[in-house]
Amino acid sequence: MGTFFTYMKMQKELLKNEQDALAQPEPEPKKMTLQVSRVQTPMRIDRYLAQQVENATRNKVQEAIEEHRVLVNGHPVKSNYRIKSCDLIQITFLRPPAPEMAPEEIPIDIVYEDADLLVVNKAPGMVVHPAFGNWTGTLANAILHHIGKEADELDKSSLRPGIVHRLDKDTSGLIIVAKNPTALHRLATQFARRQVEKVYKAIVWGVPAPPSGTIRTNIGRSRKNRKVMANFPFEGLEGKHAITDYELAEDLRYFSLVSLTLHTGRTHQIRVHLQHLGHPILGDVTYGGGNPRTLDFSKSEPFTKNLLETMPRQALHAETLRFRQPTTGEQLSLTAPLPDDMQAALDKIRNIASGSHIMH
Repeated sequence: MGTFFTYMKMQKELLKNEQDALAQPEPEPKKMTLQVSRVQTPMRIDRYLAQQVENATRNKVQEAIEEHRVLVNGHPVKSNYRIKSCDLIQITFLRPPAPEMAPEEIPIDIVYEDADLLVVNKAPGMVVHPAFGNWTGTLANAILHHIGKEADELDKSSLRPGIVHRLDKDTSGLIIVAKNPTALHRLATQFARRQVEKVYKAIVWGVPAPPSGTIRTNIGRSRKNRKVMANFPFEGLEGKHAITDYELAEDLRYFSLVSLTLHTGRTHQIRVHLQHLGHPILGDVTYGGGNPRTLDFSKSEPFTKNLLETMPRQALHAETLRFRQPTTGEQLSLTAPLPDDMQAALDKIRNIASGSHIMH
């Protein structure tokens, strides 16, 4: 009986959301305030804001400046204004209206499905849900098509129908999708209570020492570039606390295959934590793992360049999920094998690590 009333309440909230959306067709503007830290070389404000604001292009910034939606210390400026230390910048971006969420017939790899949920092995390169720059071709669009009429129960106004958690575009692996509001609520509760076990595999530069341990930092937006995340002192004033267990799965001499278990779910957590450990993920351009390196064998730089062409994304895969089925309470444990690109990179690395092709 309780489930029925909870379901009806969620349906009413869904209806209210839809009514609110109809009553407010104009999107709310996005307002931001930034304070410039100490600068050595003054930079043009349009270039500075394009670096600092997520999804902001220089053209979009210049348009906002021309329309006096950018104020520096309370006054409008021109695009060629050069920022100074301690400048207080206020900027208002007009949000583009989101297109209506539509089902799309996109192939997806479903590893488990029942009446309440499905678990998808997401391919690398697939965006999870629509956002600026990726309104179509996402996992969410594919899910709406797969679920069909049942998807009418889900809240599509958020552009994340049934999606409880997310993976980066270039991270492959398992992701849970709820098929009805009750399952969505119960799965979200498991995530909030940290009852879902998430295990990842990553190929990293170097071999961690010690071979296992726990990484604890706070993670928040970088002070230098707001588009990326950074580590801060654990439980300090900046960022949110983040905890990751790591364990060496395979010592590959110049690289490692590492198993990682998340205890928190911060943006880019594994990628930022492995950078902090000094072993960034192979192919991760944002966090220090995307450039060829010279190792201690001949022709190592051409080898690492070729390896990065094989692995042009971060070599990170969500391998295992363990959680309770939201209706029956049954414990589910699901695993997805490494994708082809990571396997190909591993084969190249193992060949070199064996020593058969190394000439000192």
